[in-house]
Amino acid sequence: MKKHLNTLFVTTQGAYLSKEGETVLVSVEQEKRLQLPIHTLGGIVCFGRVMCSPFLMGFCAENGVGMSFLTENGRFLARVQGPASGNVLLRREQYRRADDPGFSAQMTRFILTGKIANARAVLQRAVRDHGDKIARPDLEQAIAEMGERLKRLDRIDSLEALRGVEGETARGYFAVFDHLITSQKDNFFFRGRNRRPPLDNVNCLLSFLYTLLMHDVRSALEGVGLDPAVGFLHRDRPGRPGLALDLMEEFRPFLADRLALSLINLGQVAAKGFKAFETGAVTMSDDTRKEVLVAYQKRKQDEITHPFLEEKVAIGILFHVQALLLARYLRGDLDGYPPFVWR
Repeated sequence: MKKHLNTLFVTTQGAYLSKEGETVLVSVEQEKRLQLPIHTLGGIVCFGRVMCSPFLMGFCAENGVGMSFLTENGRFLARVQGPASGNVLLRREQYRRADDPGFSAQMTRFILTGKIANARAVLQRAVRDHGDKIARPDLEQAIAEMGERLKRLDRIDSLEALRGVEGETARGYFAVFDHLITSQKDNFFFRGRNRRPPLDNVNCLLSFLYTLLMHDVRSALEGVGLDPAVGFLHRDRPGRPGLALDLMEEFRPFLADRLALSLINLGQVAAKGFKAFETGAVTMSDDTRKEVLVAYQKRKQDEITHPFLEEKVAIGILFHVQALLLARYLRGDLDGYPPFVWR
């Protein structure tokens, strides 16, 4: 399971990945830069002009190592994955349950419980740690509203109504997100969520971290045999990994948002690492992208006590643990899906 902690990110333009024995070899201009045994990797993510040999792609597929290809700025392009693992009966059950409106609503309640509770915890932590620097009344109001939404979830049976609660939560959370930024305010400010392309430094950072999170969540779902395309809250749409988006919801505030805030507030990223184009789009420099990748990997090494298992696990393992718990719920081994709730 520990291999899920290890994702190889290749950002050097012109790099070439190939197979050498039982290892992945990374070369730049025919010079060896890195060599890693395949069994130590959970995935490979390539940014921009990175080339891979067909033999390596086959080798990764045989060993369950997914390869994702993104633009230099982090926009998803494609993914190469080997044969689907797991029991076909599990996937058939997933498809049947996704077609059941009642079950989809129940699953959505579990997902939103994790999302709302973790978003609320991020705001509570900010009030506790920086109450003298931020607009405390605004945050306390948002915290109270999220608490009321958590109480309402069990009384809502309609999937559409639950989506409405999810939308209200996102708007309320992002309405106060700028208050959580306590340094570099001239260059890092948040006026609302925007993407495709991001139009400011904070949204650029968030979008990039969400892309990394998506890769890890999708890999975890594929690893236990679930189909990442068939979700419950996020319904089927060509090219959209609905179930991966579902499972991401409980991790966005806890991992991606908190890491973005830490990078900004601790000065680990700076305005010079971002570039705005005439179109309004904002991108990261290579150095900043590498800084964020290193910070993301380090954060995945941190350990916490899992609220359901009551065992210490590395954050990078959480995706796989939650995917396993979801598979057990779909098989009928658990009475409900226990979302990850940060304490």
